[in-house]
Amino acid sequence: QVQLVESGGGLVQAGGSLRLSCAASGRIFSIYAMGWYRQAPGKQREFLAVFTKGGSTMYADSVKGRFTIGRDNAPNTVYLQMNSLKPEDTAVYYCAADSAYGLGPPDDYWGQGTQVTVSS
Repeated sequence: QVQLVESGGGLVQAGGSLRLSCAASGRIFSIYAMGWYRQAPGKQREFLAVFTKGGSTMYADSVKGRFTIGRDNAPNTVYLQMNSLKPEDTAVYYCAADSAYGLGPPDDYWGQGTQVTVSS
């Protein structure tokens, strides 16, 4: 099994920035990709970005150019740097991981989520 723990959520004003982190533990050798999703109240969960073991990335159009995913300095950790935040970015942000090879939305393992609130 793989455990994922998100951190870094909080309250920020529109135009500001936040950096989320996701730390993986357990059978980390089985992970090929880690990524981020979000779910706003009353909406479906939305894929945002994925980062693979080989360093490849993919982004949803809604966040391309504003959000950046990458490998953190901390071991087995990926981050999501969010810039130019908008009130519509308010959501619970989830980390996910996958063992399957390929550049696609990961969905084998999930974190508990961290709240991001952007005030206008």
